[in-house]
Amino acid sequence: MEMNGVVGEIGYDNLFAGTSVPVNVKSVSLKSGQGLVVRGTVLAIETATGLAVKVDSTKTGGVESADCILTDDVDTTAGAVASTAYSSGLFNRKALIFGGTDTVAKHEKTLRTLGIYLKENL
Repeated sequence: MEMNGVVGEIGYDNLFAGTSVPVNVKSVSLKSGQGLVVRGTVLAIETATGLAVKVDSTKTGGVESADCILTDDVDTTAGAVASTAYSSGLFNRKALIFGGTDTVAKHEKTLRTLGIYLKENL
C-alpha cells in the first residue's frame, strides 16, 4: 500500500470572493427542460410555478428578477429537480452565469438587497 500517494483533490471554481458576508443556503426546485444548469448560475423564481430558472431580464413572470445563486451543477433534462442555492454571501462577479444576454451590472443592485454581495477576485 502506497502511503504517500494523492488520495483526492479539491478543485476551486473561484465562485466565492471572501468570507466577510455570511453564506446562507436555501432549497429550490429547478424547472425542467433547462438542460444542465451549472454552479454559479443566478436564478430567478418563476411566479406561476414557483420553480427556479436562469434569470433573464428580457422575459416576464418573475424570471426577470434575480433571487439566488445555484450551489451545484443540476441536470434538468428529465424533469424538475430539487437542489440548493446561495441566498447570501460574497461572490466573484466574474464567476456568475446569467440567462439570455444579462450581465452582472443588470442584477447587482437586486442581488445586494438580498444579501448577495459581489466583488472581483484578484
